[in-house]
Amino acid sequence: MQALLSFEQAPPFTAPLRFFLTAPLFAMLAALLVLWSGPELFASRWTPAALALTHLITVGFMLQVMLGAMLQILPVAAGANLPRPLLVATLVHIAIALGALLLAAAFLSYQPLAFRLAAALVGSGVALFVAAAGYSLYGVSSTDPTIRGLKAALIGLSVTVCLGVLLATALAGAFEVPLLQLTSIHLGWGFVGWSVVLLAAVASVVVPMFQMTPPYPQWFAGRFSWVVLALLSLWSVADTAAWQRLEALLAGATVLSIAVFATLTLQLQRRSKRARFDATQRYWCVAMLSALAACSLWLAARSLPALAERQEWPLLCGVLALVGSFMSVMIGMLYKIVPFLVWSHLQNLGRGRVLAPNMNKVIAGKQIDGQMYAHLLALLLLCGAVVRPTWFAYPAGLALLAANGWLLYNIVCAVRFYRGHRLKIEAQTAHAAIGR
Repeated sequence: MQALLSFEQAPPFTAPLRFFLTAPLFAMLAALLVLWSGPELFASRWTPAALALTHLITVGFMLQVMLGAMLQILPVAAGANLPRPLLVATLVHIAIALGALLLAAAFLSYQPLAFRLAAALVGSGVALFVAAAGYSLYGVSSTDPTIRGLKAALIGLSVTVCLGVLLATALAGAFEVPLLQLTSIHLGWGFVGWSVVLLAAVASVVVPMFQMTPPYPQWFAGRFSWVVLALLSLWSVADTAAWQRLEALLAGATVLSIAVFATLTLQLQRRSKRARFDATQRYWCVAMLSALAACSLWLAARSLPALAERQEWPLLCGVLALVGSFMSVMIGMLYKIVPFLVWSHLQNLGRGRVLAPNMNKVIAGKQIDGQMYAHLLALLLLCGAVVRPTWFAYPAGLALLAANGWLLYNIVCAVRFYRGHRLKIEAQTAHAAIGR
C-alpha cells in the first residue's frame, strides 16, 4: 500500500489541522461536564449529562478527528482529490463544531429548538463532506482494501447521521418514533458501521507503515468493511422487526467481528520490526485491549441475566469503547498524522533544496509520553467512576481535563514548529534565489 501514497496531492495544511485542534477542546468540555455534574452523571446511561457527554466525545472529538484524517487520507492514499478542499473543510468544520455544541446543550436542556438546530448543522456538515468525498471517490477503482473501506465508511457515516437527525427531530417533538429501538440502531451504526469500518481502513495503511508490521491478511482486509455493513444492515432489519433470536445472533456476530479486528491488530503489533514500542503503538495496544474488553462485557451481559440487570455495565462498556478504544487510537494516530503533516508540507516548501526536520522533532517524545500517561489515568478513573461515582467522578473529570489540555498543547507545539521552520525555509529559499 505504501507504494500508492501520493504525498504531493495532500490538501492545504490548515484543512485537516482545524479539526485536530478543535477535537481536544470538545474533550475538555466533556471533562468540565463531568466536574459540573459529578456522581449524578454516572447514575444511568440515560441521564441528560451522560447523553451530552457521549455526544461531546462522539461528535465533538471523534467525528472531528476522523473527518480531518479523511481529508488527508483520501487524496494521499486513495488518489481522490476533494474539490476545493479548504472551502469544504471550513464549512464542514464550522457546521460540525456548532452542531456538537448545540447537541450537547439540547440534551442538557431538552429545548426543541436546540435539537432542530443541532440536527440541521450536523446533518448539513456531514452531507457536504459525504458529497465532496463521494465525488472525489467516484471512478476510483475499488480494487484496494483501503479504498473499499473508505467507501464503506462513508456509507456508515451517512446512515449514522441520518438516524441521528431522525432522533434529534423526534426529540424536538416533530413526530414520534420508537426512541429506544432507534437509539440502539443509531449506536450500532455509529460505533461499528462508521467508526470501526473507518478505523480498519486507516489501519491497513498506518499500522504497517508507521508501526513497521506485516500487512493485514488479505482475507480480512479485502472483506471486513462490507461484511460488517452487511451484518449491520441485517441486524437493523431484525431489530426493527422484533425477530429476537435473529437479532441476537447478528448482533453477536457484529461484536465478534470487532474482536477479530482488535485481535489481528495486536498480533501484527507483536511482529513489529521496531526495537521498542513508541507512544503511538502503546496507544493502539490500549485501544485494541479496551475494544476486546468492551466486546467481552457486551457478550457477557447478553449471556448473563444478572449482569444485564445492572445499570453499570452499559456505562462501563461505553467508557471502554469511547475513551479506552476510540479516543486512545485517535490520539495515537494524531501523534503520527500531525508530525507527518508538518514534515511533508515543510518538505514541499523546501522543494528538495532545503530538507525538512525529522518527524520525531515536531513534538517532543517526553511530551507525548506524559500526555499518554495522563490519558491512561483518566481512563482508569472513569472506569472507577462507573462503579464508585462518589469516589472517582471528580478525579476522573480532572484527569480527563488535564489529558486533553495536554493533547491540545502538544498539537499547538507542532503548529508553532511548522510556522517557525516555514519561515526559515522561505528565508533560505529566497536567499538561494538571490544568490543565483
